[in-house]
Amino acid sequence: MTQAMSSPVTLPLGRQNPFDPPAALRRWREEGPIRPMLYADGHVGWLVTGYSTARAVLADPRFTTDTKLLHPPIGQRATQRILEDVPGFFLQKDPPEHTRFRGRLAGHFTVRRVQALEPRIAEITGEHLDAMEASGTPADLVREFALPIPSLVICEVLGVPYSGHERFQRRSAALLDLSSTPDQVREALEDLMDFTRELVALKRAEPGDDLISALAADRGLTTDEVTGVAVLLLVAGHETTANMLALGTFTLLRNPAQLAALRADPALIGSAVEELLRYLTIVHLGPVRAAREDVEIDGHVILAGDSVTLSLPAANRDPARFENPESLDITRQAAGHLSFGHGVHQCLGQQLARMEMRVAYPALLRRFPGLRLDLPAEQVPTRTSRAIYGVHTLPVAW
Repeated sequence: MTQAMSSPVTLPLGRQNPFDPPAALRRWREEGPIRPMLYADGHVGWLVTGYSTARAVLADPRFTTDTKLLHPPIGQRATQRILEDVPGFFLQKDPPEHTRFRGRLAGHFTVRRVQALEPRIAEITGEHLDAMEASGTPADLVREFALPIPSLVICEVLGVPYSGHERFQRRSAALLDLSSTPDQVREALEDLMDFTRELVALKRAEPGDDLISALAADRGLTTDEVTGVAVLLLVAGHETTANMLALGTFTLLRNPAQLAALRADPALIGSAVEELLRYLTIVHLGPVRAAREDVEIDGHVILAGDSVTLSLPAANRDPARFENPESLDITRQAAGHLSFGHGVHQCLGQQLARMEMRVAYPALLRRFPGLRLDLPAEQVPTRTSRAIYGVHTLPVAW
């Protein structure tokens, strides 16, 4: 039986502080786990704020990720359409097409494969800490530490020359900026595809021990599909972890008791990483699914064609799942958070992201025991207008 309909809400962006989701999400979750929502193009769909409901939708094959059926919660439908038909962008596909791509990649991101990368990740981290220390205080932690480390790691995994990092970082930012015009998105995407397509041709001629070479040798994939997969992994592989490294450090510096606990017991780094992932939930504007058929959820009938936005920040702060969820507690067992998603579309590179954070946070704190912000916390510029939340810069001193 369908509950009484409340007036549609719009997805909020404004925050009272940089670490907490918009206050309205908490209030709506307290009223119920799902409610009508007005999308940017006028579509009336749904917003999910409850943990169990979000997890259920993510695991339900009756909901699709096909962007042709999705409405954007924020931003322009024209921008979304540019990405609809990019070969190899398998996040926007359902099984079995999604499985065709993911199955070829999963073996490259296993726990065992990622563990083998740990010494190199530690080496890269140490090199950037050396450079940061040599340059002297103050420093921008984003530019000197948080962005280059995951960028260099994913470049080495894929076989992308790091010499092109400024180009792909700039183009990635344009793709993820909600204020980008369709022309800016199209230009950024075409440039990334051109950059990567040339690299795929080189790998076919002279293969190396890297992921693009492996994909380029796969006769089941076209050149455009290999190019699209590589672009997707390149963008996702540095943007997400970079934001977690910077925002996570900012969070620890603003929670001195938690920072002191981590310094006192480095063995807490595993639970600290999971808690920071839960507490910050940088995928802050989705994901979005569309119903393939009529589906009843929590007393509401989701009609075929309706879009459903899953607010992961709200779900990860649901007191029905996590005790005292508004508090940062690095000793918490936060396993089960939805920051990497859930179901068949759960983040492919999650183990790599975890390893980078487990290496980088302790190395930074060991190197700079007196690390501190170099400006008032309220002046740190946040990335609310990006698909991935974080900070633009993080000036620090020591």
